[in-house]
Amino acid sequence: MARLEPGIGPVRPDQDDADPVHAQQLRELVGDEPDHLVQITTALQAIQELKEQIEALGFEAGDVKHIVATHLDLDHAGGLPDFPEAEVHVLGAELDAAMSPRLRDRPRYLGAHWKHNPRWVRHDGEGDEWFGFGGVRILPDLGSEVLLIPLAGHSLGHSGVAIKAGEGWLLHCGDAYFHHDEVATPPACPPGLRFFQLLNAADGNQRRANQERLRELVSRHGEEVQLLCSHDPYELDLARAAGTAATA
Repeated sequence: MARLEPGIGPVRPDQDDADPVHAQQLRELVGDEPDHLVQITTALQAIQELKEQIEALGFEAGDVKHIVATHLDLDHAGGLPDFPEAEVHVLGAELDAAMSPRLRDRPRYLGAHWKHNPRWVRHDGEGDEWFGFGGVRILPDLGSEVLLIPLAGHSLGHSGVAIKAGEGWLLHCGDAYFHHDEVATPPACPPGLRFFQLLNAADGNQRRANQERLRELVSRHGEEVQLLCSHDPYELDLARAAGTAATA
């Protein structure tokens, strides 16, 4: 089993136990075999403890064999200790940034999240081309196409995760943007979110450049690639609706 992003634990406990987006993505990627289970989640999708979500789908925490992280900020890596046996896939630049953070980056990482000594799997380089982006193909033995797509800026080693889903692709962009209109043309963003991203960017120039690349991706390949970021309720609602329709 592999999962994307441990998140921060319970956020809205009044929601149903099993998110239809999770269920559909799990079964699309790997069917019902726990040895090869792949779970996709974002910070916003951490509606209960992820461990509870997995159990609601009929699996156990021990079935999680792989975790794929966009980055290791404290609101994205908080669930790592719940899955001590899983391999944690992350770009090398992000692993370096988290293990030896610059002074300004220390507040974003919380060492308690990896006090259990996770089984890190470091990925470097950009050996695979994906819609004009460099990528790193991971988990080849699962029979599913999953790539880490470097999208540095929010953090020094931030990445997106591209997942083949049916005839198209899902690109989980993590915190590369925070509002769906940032990848629209022309772009827009609420002032508060714009200031928050400016304040928290490890490299503002790279962040803006990668947002521009994402806008170009949407413009050229919007029918083939669905983008989803970690903190936009609008995108989450769209994904939930699609997941519900697919499982109806």
